[in-house]
Amino acid sequence: MKTLAKISLLLLAGLAPFGLRAAIISKAVPYEHDGVALEGYLAYDDNLASGAARPGVLVVPEWWGVTDYVKGRARQLAELGYVAFVADMYGKGVLTDDPAEAGRLAGQFYGRPLMATRAQAGLEQLLAVKGVDKNNVAAIGYCFGGSAVQALAFSGARLAGIVSFHGGLVGPTVEQAKQVNGSVLMLNGAADGFVAASDIAAFKAALEEAETDYVWVDFAGAKHAFTNPAADGIAARTGLGVAYDAVADRRSWRYMQDFFDEIFHRR
Repeated sequence: MKTLAKISLLLLAGLAPFGLRAAIISKAVPYEHDGVALEGYLAYDDNLASGAARPGVLVVPEWWGVTDYVKGRARQLAELGYVAFVADMYGKGVLTDDPAEAGRLAGQFYGRPLMATRAQAGLEQLLAVKGVDKNNVAAIGYCFGGSAVQALAFSGARLAGIVSFHGGLVGPTVEQAKQVNGSVLMLNGAADGFVAASDIAAFKAALEEAETDYVWVDFAGAKHAFTNPAADGIAARTGLGVAYDAVADRRSWRYMQDFFDEIFHRR
C-alpha cells in the first residue's frame, strides 16, 4: 500500500506539465486618468508569482464598456499564459446596451488624442503588474476597442504588436504610421458595413508607405462584431448590421495566437 501511495503522489506531482490547468485569478482594478475614476479588469493564472516574467496583453472593449464578454476574453488570454488587463475607457461602472448611448460615449474619443491617452492609461496599469514582461506587451481590441488599439499604436506606444478585431479604422497618416513600434494584425469582416473599401485602401497605403509591418485578414461573409456571440441578439433588438460568425471567431482567435507566438518569440 505504501508503494501504491508513493506512486500516486508521484503521478499527481507530474500532472502539471501534462496539461493540468492553473487556476485563473481575476479582479477589478481601480485607477484614474485625467480626473476620471476608472475600473479595469485583471486576469492571470496562479503561477504568475512563482514563474518567469510573461507577456502582457491589454484588452480594449467594444463601445458597450467593460462587459462580461470582454472580461471573458481576458480570462481566455490568462488561460493561454498571458497577463491580461481590460482597459476602462468610459469610467467606473459606465456600461450601456443602447446603441445611441454607446455612440455618444464612444464619439468623444474618435479624432481626439483622448482615445490613445485613455488606452495608454490602461497600458500603464498592465505594465505595473508584477510578473509582466515589459518588453513583451501587446494590445487587442474589439470594434471601438480595435480603433483604440490602432490609435495607441499610432501614438508611438511601446508595444510588440496590436490586434484589431472588426475595428473601425482611425486613419492613419503616413507620419502616424511611422510611429508604430511593433507589428499590426487587422482582422476584418469582409461583409462589415461599417468599414468602407476606400478607408481600407487608404489605411493600407499609409502603412505600406511607412513600411509598417502589418497583416490584413478579411473573413468572407463576416459582418461587424463577428467575434461576439451576443451580436445576433443585438441585431434583432437594435437593427444594427452586426452578426456572430463562429467560424470567423475561431479563426481570428487562432490568427491572434499565432501572431503572439511570433512577436513574443515563442517559436
